Amino acid sequence: MAERKKLCYGMVGGGLGAFIGAVHRKAIALEETADLVAGCFSSKDGKNQETGSFYGIEEDRLYKDYREMAQKEAKREDGIDFVSIVTPNATHYQVAKAFLEAGIHVACEKPLCFTVEQAEELQALAAEKNLFFAVIYTYTGYAMVKLAKELVEKGEIGEIVNVNSEYLQDWLIDEIGGGSQTTTKLSVWRTDPEKSGISNCVGDIGTHIEDTVSYITGLHPKKVAAALDNYGMELDLNANMLVEYENGVHGVYSCSQVCAGHLNGLTVRIFGTKGAIEWVQEDPNYLKVTQKGQPVQIYHRGTGYITGRAAELNHIPSGHPEGLTYAFANIYHAYMSAVLKQINGQEITQEDLDFPKVEDGVMGVRFIHAAVKSSRNGAVWTEV
Repeated sequence: MAERKKLCYGMVGGGLGAFIGAVHRKAIALEETADLVAGCFSSKDGKNQETGSFYGIEEDRLYKDYREMAQKEAKREDGIDFVSIVTPNATHYQVAKAFLEAGIHVACEKPLCFTVEQAEELQALAAEKNLFFAVIYTYTGYAMVKLAKELVEKGEIGEIVNVNSEYLQDWLIDEIGGGSQTTTKLSVWRTDPEKSGISNCVGDIGTHIEDTVSYITGLHPKKVAAALDNYGMELDLNANMLVEYENGVHGVYSCSQVCAGHLNGLTVRIFGTKGAIEWVQEDPNYLKVTQKGQPVQIYHRGTGYITGRAAELNHIPSGHPEGLTYAFANIYHAYMSAVLKQINGQEITQEDLDFPKVEDGVMGVRFIHAAVKSSRNGAVWTEV
């Protein structure tokens, strides 16, 4: 059998006009190793047809139902190699399960699903079927986050003694009191428990803190003490959390969607015995590195002194900012490389596995449930 050079993929969700689906498609296109050939883009037939037509999807590969899509694509000799799931949270579990059962690799938006039991079931199913399952925690794809991870692993800042991270937005500030008259498509479903799950703010952006910190440091939360604020809404709009990691080190996480003047302010600060690192998502091409007793250094993406994965995943010359779509592309780069190598029977390297996996998704679901449980019980320490 000839060696495959490219993959083909399908998408569930992400009809024309949808924000996150478009980002996924653009990121995959940047890699130029996978073609979109099938889809079930919307539960609304008109939107589904419009999207399929726009992307040139053949009529027999434009599906009204994701179950039909999984079953029929699995039977085709030229069926999809993986599916990208970009639907609201409520459907992640059943869509991912359908494609895993059909023997198709999965890349899914976060959070993975609603319950820990569902998450563990998906993890076990992916392992049983020997399938790659990526959960798209975007910020681990940034080159300077990868540099931060490398510096921590090399011991450049010593033993970690403290973590401080925040993710502040203001786009739901008018929801305070439950009386907003200016809802958006995103706020309609994100603040609805039926579509979003038990948490809005922690589930949407708090899990990005958890995953990005874990990626950089290798530390996972052991327990959390959380205070969530709903301000009259059914789900949380604001959260402040103390975190204890497996090694006894503590951290502070703050996430909010009601902080006036903040747009997408994810900031991660890691403090060690020999120094510190700081990364700001809104200025992602830079990494602030401080060695004890030394002047602050600012590392810039794409320069000659950048090494490792951060250098390998450099797309354009320094001084030309790379952003969100490139971070997505870096995650898909590794994920698609792993899928393609498995198809071709080639050795899969650690670099190929440098993407957020289903176990990271499981940890995210555990973190959400622990934070909500802690808050409901008066912010007591709660096992993750």
